[in-house]
Amino acid sequence: MRAARPTVETKFHIDFAWWERQNRSPRIHMLEYLCAECRESLGAQTQAVMIDMVDPETAEVTRVDSVWEAIRACCSTKPGYVSEDTPVLDSIFRLFLANGNKPLSAQELYEQLDKRPPETILRVLTKGSVHLGIRPV
Repeated sequence: MRAARPTVETKFHIDFAWWERQNRSPRIHMLEYLCAECRESLGAQTQAVMIDMVDPETAEVTRVDSVWEAIRACCSTKPGYVSEDTPVLDSIFRLFLANGNKPLSAQELYEQLDKRPPETILRVLTKGSVHLGIRPV
């Protein structure tokens, strides 16, 4: 039996296990997204420092890299974190980092990013191989 094709309502997220299977680190990409202040304070860390991230809505505590928490709590709140010039896939990755990797559909991504129509976002997320670990939940 074949899996159903994703639709604009299918939820996506960053699959960090994908990064591990690829022997890659999302931290390298995350470092690029740090604002100047966080880059100064965290950029010198050569190894991941794990800290508690508290979900502001549910109070659920998750252990995450300090760089990710800095992006979520600080950098993503600054103007220009996602700009008109930010490529669509990069914008989606940044949004998942900012929202604590809560699953979102192509429709919800469109509503938050207003970059491309939901159908285009879905095509970007499902064409060919997996990009930046963004996969259906």
